[in-house]
Amino acid sequence: MKRNSRLSLALHTLSHMAGDPSRVRTSADIADHAGTNAVVVRRVLGRLREAGLLTSEKGHAGGWRLAREPQNISLADVYLALDESLISTGTENHTPTCSVEHALQRQILNVMEEIEQSLVDRLSETNISEVLGA
Repeated sequence: MKRNSRLSLALHTLSHMAGDPSRVRTSADIADHAGTNAVVVRRVLGRLREAGLLTSEKGHAGGWRLAREPQNISLADVYLALDESLISTGTENHTPTCSVEHALQRQILNVMEEIEQSLVDRLSETNISEVLGA
């Protein structure tokens, strides 16, 4: 699942955390495990902290920890916390002058928005603790 690296990183990290929820993990440890930079980890996990999915503590014994029980964190929670959109909704600033193109774009946008909502609904059906059992 490497299509979106932020979502992949977040889901991978939370799934590991669900395996041992009491363990505090540093950005450097997560970055080493994920093969990325600690700055990238902090940016991604910072979004999850803002959404109430993680807590963080500064200092020598600090790091990241789940803010909720893993069964209370859905994949949709993670997806929405990152403000993701795997479906292109075509929110360009271009306004077509052709009435046919305008109608076509409006219809396509409606379909894409329905697909996006369907994706969120489906992600809501699975929680982080279920990922480990899959």
